[in-house]
Amino acid sequence: MTAEIIRLEGVSRHYQMGDETIRALDGVDLSIFRNEYVAVIGASGSGKSTLMNILGCLDRPSGGLYRLNDTEVEGLSDSELSAVRNKEIGFIFQSFNLLPRATALQNVIQPLIYAGMSRHERRERAMAALKQVGLEKREGHLPNQLSGGQRQRVAIARALVTNPAIILADEPTGNLDSSTTAEIMALFDKLIESGQTIIIVTHEPEIADHCRRVITISDGRIVGDTGSKGGAA
Repeated sequence: MTAEIIRLEGVSRHYQMGDETIRALDGVDLSIFRNEYVAVIGASGSGKSTLMNILGCLDRPSGGLYRLNDTEVEGLSDSELSAVRNKEIGFIFQSFNLLPRATALQNVIQPLIYAGMSRHERRERAMAALKQVGLEKREGHLPNQLSGGQRQRVAIARALVTNPAIILADEPTGNLDSSTTAEIMALFDKLIESGQTIIIVTHEPEIADHCRRVITISDGRIVGDTGSKGGAA
């Protein structure tokens, strides 16, 4: 059996709004294995964004257990949580989140600045990540000199540069046209073949259909879980 990389047991996330308790997540049990290609899908307000924030160590559960790569994260301090997040997770966002006045290379180098490596090593790692997404010849370009698809490729390179256990992508094709979406999804396919673990949070069924496992959330609970479990064949 392929190694389990994520385990949630009875995870809940509640918010208090006046006298009302909002149950964004309500007793979620979930295991994800190394080299899985997973879509998390649900309507607006279903709880998928809350689940993404917890999986990404951007938020804490109100209850339950979350183990990421054998680390129980729900009891960690803020600094410990930040360290786990920076080491284990590469984030890709719909809006790219690139620094507008930094080149493609400088954007990819950003996660390595506090990693305790030399400037030369940081540059080598960042260039290797840009090459992995086919943008090694655009290293000196600013984001506004790149197409939407190229900007998302820079964001993917930035997510890859720390060699994370998981790539967590939040609506990664939401700002892209259909042909560019196909290019980005083809890049994800290549990353899966190289052994990466990818979780895509989306509301688009055609993106979910591209993945090998689809988890459906409604009213804070998992109501569907179809496809392969245990990583790529």
